[in-house]
This record gives sequence, structure tokens and C-alpha cells, in this order.
Amino acid sequence: MSPSGPHVPTMKDVALRAGVSRQLVSMVMRGVPGPSEASREKVLSAAQDLGFAVNTSARLLRQSRTRLIGVAFAAGNVFESRFVERFLERAEAEGFGVVLAPATSVRSTDVVVNELLGHRVEALACFNPAPGSPALDRALGLVPVVWLGERRADPRADEVRSDDGAGLLAAVEHLHGLGHRRITYVGGHGGAVGPDRAQAYRDAMTATGLTGEIDVVDSDFEEESAAQAARELLRRRVLPSAVVCCSDQCAAAVRAVLRDAGVAVPAQVSLVGYDDSPVAGLSFNDLTSVRQDVDLTVAATLGAIVRRLQNPTADPSADPTPATLVVRSSTGPARAPTRRTRR
Repeated sequence: MSPSGPHVPTMKDVALRAGVSRQLVSMVMRGVPGPSEASREKVLSAAQDLGFAVNTSARLLRQSRTRLIGVAFAAGNVFESRFVERFLERAEAEGFGVVLAPATSVRSTDVVVNELLGHRVEALACFNPAPGSPALDRALGLVPVVWLGERRADPRADEVRSDDGAGLLAAVEHLHGLGHRRITYVGGHGGAVGPDRAQAYRDAMTATGLTGEIDVVDSDFEEESAAQAARELLRRRVLPSAVVCCSDQCAAAVRAVLRDAGVAVPAQVSLVGYDDSPVAGLSFNDLTSVRQDVDLTVAATLGAIVRRLQNPTADPSADPTPATLVVRSSTGPARAPTRRTRR
């Protein structure tokens, strides 16, 4: 090994190994017509023997288009991680590469968007970005941006999000059909989607004739926050007959707290989650849940990006993706009110 580190094979090395010109190697690596099949096989065999890899970054710098899409997402969010997995596959099939930028408590919208723009992405898909971000404002003036997860805060962005109104209405109607009236909602906090989803619950209760039973117990999308909300319910003299939660993770936390208190689901309290994530389908949860369709979200996002790239003057769209209810064993007929003894 040289003092400067191991030698990285170049096109010149491949040309020497194959006994051809560097120009021929370049043509083969770029997939352009011209080289014979025999020459192509000779070059590819030499490249494999040497461990040569095309320098994609350098090639992109020489091109006017990168065909890269940047995705900003929260790595700890189950739905967003599932979206990324499917998006990588669908984008590749459409001839796009994907650059990922996970957002964290220290990696703000400014950080991740600037990072993605530095890769010369042609479009951005951002989950719940900070509306006041200067980097986001700059991006909206440069490339198509799809605002994911929550209601867009800027009309220049396309919006792709679940139809919370239809989803929560389906959940409330399902419970009402089982005889439930005292239906509590756990949620309401967390960006714009938290309050919006809680309002969708209120609208659903009103549409079902249960305005007088509207009951929101504050929680964000974190499990511990939902656990605290469940403990608040347990301090009441009478439990609700059903609880709808802002996410499946929160519903799983509520179920765990109720179980520890000896409250059976669904015999005493029916429980509904939101997302229909893998958590909902686990045998020990088996949660009835409002389904956000990952594949529909991916298709709508990629469709919006392709449309805007093909026609940059097209107006941004804001069409919600369908939300449906998946019924499992966590919901059942309403029973007589469960009264709690004070301790």
C-alpha cells in the first residue's frame, strides 16, 4: 500500500488490462452504441477483475441533468421509513436516483434541504418540513417540491397526504355501528398534522350525531405521550367505551397501559389506531387501524414530481390519498360503562 492509500482503479487501468483505448472503455461504461459485443465483454471483464466502479458523482457533474430526487424524512417514523423503501424502488424503475436526508432533533429542515440541494437534486419530497425554513423557501424557487404528511404551508409545493377526514369518519362510523357513543380521541399535538387529525375526529363525531360526546385527550405521536394520556383516562371515574389514537404506536402504548390496569381490549374498551403500520398487524396488538396506503403515497409523490419536471409551469396539486379502515380484533360491541374505583 502506498503512503497515500490504496490505488483506486481508473478507466486507464481498465483500458490497459483489456488492451483497448480509454475512449472505448468510456463508451462501454456509458452504454453508448458503437463498441462490438466482443469488445464490450472484454472491457466489462477487465473492469470486474480490477474492481473498477464508475465514478457516478464525477459523471453527474458533467451532465446538465442529474435525475436525482431528494427525500427528507424522519428515520424514526415507521410510515416514513416504509415510504422511503418503496420510493427507492419506484424511482429506480422510472430512471431516477434518490438521495436521502434523515431529519433529527439536530438536523433541521435547513440542514437537510441544503444538504439535498448540494447534491443537485432535480426535485424534493419532504415530510413535514418547517414552514419558515429559508432553505426550503430557496428550494421552492428552484425545483419541484412535494410536501408530505401534513397540509402544505406554501402553495408553491405539491401536497400529498392521507385523507384524514375520510379515515377518521370511517373509524367513528365503525365504532358507532358497534353501539359506541363515548368515543375518545388521543392526539392533537405534533406539527400541523396533529391538530388537523384531531379536527377530523371532531368533524366525524359531529357527522355521526355525537357532537356532545367529543372528547380529545392531548398527546403527540410519541408512545410515552400516549401512555400519559391513557393514565389520564384511567384517573376518570368512567372510562370511554372506545378510544381512537393518532397513530398505531400511540394505540399500542394506550393498550399496554390499559392492560397493566386490568382493562381488557376490546371487552371493556375498543381501540383504533392510525396508519395500519406493521405494529397494527402484530398478533399481540391486532389493531383496527385507519390505513395510510404507502404505495398510493409513493405513486402520487412520484407522479407529481414527473408532472412538474415535464411541465415546470404546471400548477402544484393537492389531492389527498384515500384512507380506509382495516378492522381487526381490537374493536368490538359496546358494553356497559366501565366504572373505575378511586385509589
